[in-house]
Amino acid sequence: MINTATAPVAKIIPTQLEKFNDIRIDDYFWLNNRENPEVIDYLNKENEYYQKMTAHTKEFQNELYEEMKSRIKEDDESVPYLYNGYYYITRFEIGKGYPIYARKKGSLTAPEEILFDCNELANGQPYFKLGGMSISPDNSLVLFSTDVIGRRIYTIQVKHLGSNEIFADKIEKVTGSAVWANDNQTLFYSSQDEVTLRSDKIFKHKLGTSQEDDVLIYFEKDDTFSVDIAKSKSRKYLTIECGSTMTTEYRILNADNPDGKFKMFQKRKRGVEYSVNHYKDSFYIMTNKDDAENFKLMKTPENATTAENWVEIIGHREDVLLEDIEIFANYLVLEERTGGLNKIRIMSWDGKEEYYLPFGSETYTAYTSTNVDFETEILRYSYQSLATPSSIIDFNMRTQEKVVQKEQQVLGGTFDKDNYKEERVWVTATDGTKVPVSMVYRKELKKDGKNPLLLYAYGSYGHSMDAHFSSTRLSLLDRGFIYAIAHIRGGEDLGRQWYEDGKLLHKKNTFTDFIDCSKYVIEHKYTSPAHLYAEGGSAGGLLMGVIINEAPELYNGVIAQVPFVDVMTTMLDDSIPLTTGEYDEWGNPNVKKYYNYMRSYSPYDNIKVQAYPNMYVSTGLHDSQVQYWEPAKWVAKLRVAKSDNTVLYLDTNMDAGHGGASGRFEALKELAKEFSFLIDLEKIKH
Repeated sequence: MINTATAPVAKIIPTQLEKFNDIRIDDYFWLNNRENPEVIDYLNKENEYYQKMTAHTKEFQNELYEEMKSRIKEDDESVPYLYNGYYYITRFEIGKGYPIYARKKGSLTAPEEILFDCNELANGQPYFKLGGMSISPDNSLVLFSTDVIGRRIYTIQVKHLGSNEIFADKIEKVTGSAVWANDNQTLFYSSQDEVTLRSDKIFKHKLGTSQEDDVLIYFEKDDTFSVDIAKSKSRKYLTIECGSTMTTEYRILNADNPDGKFKMFQKRKRGVEYSVNHYKDSFYIMTNKDDAENFKLMKTPENATTAENWVEIIGHREDVLLEDIEIFANYLVLEERTGGLNKIRIMSWDGKEEYYLPFGSETYTAYTSTNVDFETEILRYSYQSLATPSSIIDFNMRTQEKVVQKEQQVLGGTFDKDNYKEERVWVTATDGTKVPVSMVYRKELKKDGKNPLLLYAYGSYGHSMDAHFSSTRLSLLDRGFIYAIAHIRGGEDLGRQWYEDGKLLHKKNTFTDFIDCSKYVIEHKYTSPAHLYAEGGSAGGLLMGVIINEAPELYNGVIAQVPFVDVMTTMLDDSIPLTTGEYDEWGNPNVKKYYNYMRSYSPYDNIKVQAYPNMYVSTGLHDSQVQYWEPAKWVAKLRVAKSDNTVLYLDTNMDAGHGGASGRFEALKELAKEFSFLIDLEKIKH
């Protein structure tokens, strides 16, 4: 029985927004001031309403939480890897929500040295995240960064690993990304603009000095670019990477010479992306130069890095996306994607061997893992599928023998992957394009249109949504749900063109693909509109906003996590974090054709008076990527427009940011809310 409570009604204060003679009246513009007590009061009222309306599910939420937690091996640890003479391990202890980082010198039987116990660091903090962690070349110091708000604003500190003393050096309000030079005294870090949070500066810091004395090494003036600092796997070079959605540029400096000047690798050219890997006397470059849309691999001497010196090693292929490379002394490993699936290709430098790792499933994910050493014939990679728990595998590239170092344990004694069926179907979209959908469900399930089905998608930034295993998802599958991922355009699942066909003035393909996938699972009796649920977060939340405006009748319920739904106002405000860097993804609304196109799909601006599905909307007050006011305004406007009695919940975490709650168990509580929302809707129906 659903509880009854009166939904809060946000007060209306019309704000007129005008661009290109188009006037938008935003009744809830006032909600974008988190310092205003009335805003906090409104968010609290929405939270109270959500709590009251779902009070009858509280016990069940707790049951789900305990159920999901019981499958997790609480005293878990990572597969150790050897780096610079030490084995590094991340482990968890029973009942504790945060990891412990440790190392052992020379041998796994050596005494454990704890680097950080994040449970102690997080004590008393409503939110905690350990960001970058980097060991000095002589193994005596570790630099680390912490965020205690959830806004991705970090403080960097340095700890002596012999004495555990934390140095007085404190570098505040930075991105958390930092690396050591080879002198064990100098570190380089990136910092961000305080308003937009764009990472725009690289500084140099000498141990024992104050942050005010740090030297600005690089400032990125172009507000569509952001910067980062890294160190090559060879440990010889420090690299400054400047990147926008479609253009990159690197600068390099020998790490033995921290007071030297960074040298341009290859000047930026709009539309040309490249990344660099150093080995011996050469750089290996992955690039889309010369219209190599799916990327190719090139090589250049380390003392002649400009493009005219680049020589092709692996050419461009129309049907294969080159995603990454891993270099070893005797082998080159390529991570490729073809037909929507990951492939790992191994080639010996002498040309005598070349083969792909064999993978059996049709809905899997495989990628190279931690490979920090050139001088080894062992490749470490990870494999999982929708029904197969994640494994870490050590593969001998010479003998082709593999050793499974670890398979994720699913506790509780009831899980058997043979109880589930994995399936991949191809949906014909409105324009004739074939869109893959990966599904998993219990084998005994009948396709009679009565099964609840949760359809998930993202579809932006060229981010591919691979078919991965989740032990928490079993709580849905074992209650009769089908779980499906729609690999819609806007991701890079089927190569670079798949991304190009779902961005800028082709963005609507992302939305129509999802709607077409929804229609397919209904037509083929996997489910029906009474049992179909959709879920997406961030840019996937934008997708949710569009589909409920365009095809609300297809869905019984929708979960929108930190949804990017007020596209117009956000993209017209260049003071908001990330906005200017997004122009290559969505378009610049200060240009009329992009303004008009975005205006035609922006969820907040296209709310209609109509019936809407049941909805659970979540956000974080400190979110730096999708500001809390977007979902808050959206829900307020939907409340007034919707012409039915479906439920509409806004659940704001007053302590968290874009990634939700910190700590592995707190995140399960958020998941339990989402699952109980879905299962409760099914119970109501039955």
